[in-house]
Amino acid sequence: MSFHMHLRATAPNDVPEDYSSLRDFMWVAWEAHPEEYAAGIADSIDKDFGRVDELYTKGVDRGDATSAASTLPIFGGRHVHSPTKDQPPFVILNPAEVRGVAEFLRTVSFDERWEIAGTHDGWEDENRSTFLDYHNDLRTFYQRAAQAGHAVIKAFRY
Repeated sequence: MSFHMHLRATAPNDVPEDYSSLRDFMWVAWEAHPEEYAAGIADSIDKDFGRVDELYTKGVDRGDATSAASTLPIFGGRHVHSPTKDQPPFVILNPAEVRGVAEFLRTVSFDERWEIAGTHDGWEDENRSTFLDYHNDLRTFYQRAAQAGHAVIKAFRY
């Protein structure tokens, strides 16, 4: 069973507005994921995307997050729900939000975020390199999307 988050950058005018069009768009994008990943317009995180969100958002209640953009890389954005609400929503970031995420990821200290997350249960040092890879991939993806003026669509598959 697949459990992942799929990110796809696209021109803002090409973002489908309704759930079924988003589903179709993201399915075609997923089928072309290796090519789109190589082109820098797609990224994905298998199973750990919730933990990556925690990496960026842990400690927000203590004032440890570096900016409001810390909530945007994974789950943040405008949610488009299925008509029956029985599927995960698609999440859309507009170009301004993408720029905010790119700036957040460019300036945030992975080491500091890892230390904050590490004060909570379940963060083992042997996983650090995996999360650093996720962080670096997201930073590169969002930077390219921001430079192109793209929006980002996120699909969650369970």
